[in-house]
Amino acid sequence: MKANKAWKKVLGVGLALMLSATALTACGSSKPQDGASSGGKTATTGTVAKIKERGKYVVGVKYDLNLFGLKDPASGNVEGFDIDIAKAIAKKILGDENKIELKEVTSKTRIPMLKNGEIDSIIATMTITDERKKEVDFSDVYFMAGQSFLVKKDSTIKGLEDFTKGKKVVTAKGSTSAKNVRENAPEAEVLEFENYAEAFTALKAGQGDALTTDNALLYGMAKQDPNFRVVEETFTEEPYGIALPKGDTEFVTLVNDLLKEMKQNGEYDKIYEKWIGEKPQN
Repeated sequence: MKANKAWKKVLGVGLALMLSATALTACGSSKPQDGASSGGKTATTGTVAKIKERGKYVVGVKYDLNLFGLKDPASGNVEGFDIDIAKAIAKKILGDENKIELKEVTSKTRIPMLKNGEIDSIIATMTITDERKKEVDFSDVYFMAGQSFLVKKDSTIKGLEDFTKGKKVVTAKGSTSAKNVRENAPEAEVLEFENYAEAFTALKAGQGDALTTDNALLYGMAKQDPNFRVVEETFTEEPYGIALPKGDTEFVTLVNDLLKEMKQNGEYDKIYEKWIGEKPQN
């Protein structure tokens, strides 16, 4: 009888241990199940959160475009319209416009650099297009330009109709400019260079009859060299947007709200007048 009672006691302890183990296993398995069900990008992994954690906003900008993003070879500083917009975003997120890292991009490298996480956004005279929207998200338009041509002061070129067979146009790789010229002046030969600085050097060397890009950029080039002028005619509308990681709606909303705020409080106008002056013709 005593042996029977002892046996029952052993069974009871064993059953209790089994139930405890089952409960612990269930509790332990609940964590990965929750994580798996959340999936995708969460609030803690969004770009804004990463910027705050890093303590620095990393943005892709141009280094070779007067007025928008130009590096001073003496000081090493990069300045321009796009740079001041970037500083405003840094201030909005981190409370300090100097908590920023500027990384050089070209028309060719900017989207790959954003997609692989090297930069948080692109502020680099980037035209909003349906094709680009497949890879990145855009803010609202922060600058409206129009494509035109930079020519020598004594050039007779007045517009697209002058780009007949034999005429050469230089521009940067990866920009919409080359595509637009090929569509609108199919007889002209288009020569593409790594960036606009190289394209401008080629124009000065006589390798082309004109350089094409958005007129806002051309005005900056003309300021650098008084031997060149900007053709008044524009043949496209080029809405510039800030490119942001695809699907990061939190970041898009933050940037759009900031742009609206800057336009309402006059900060945008101050930056515009500081760098651009008179608005380009569209």
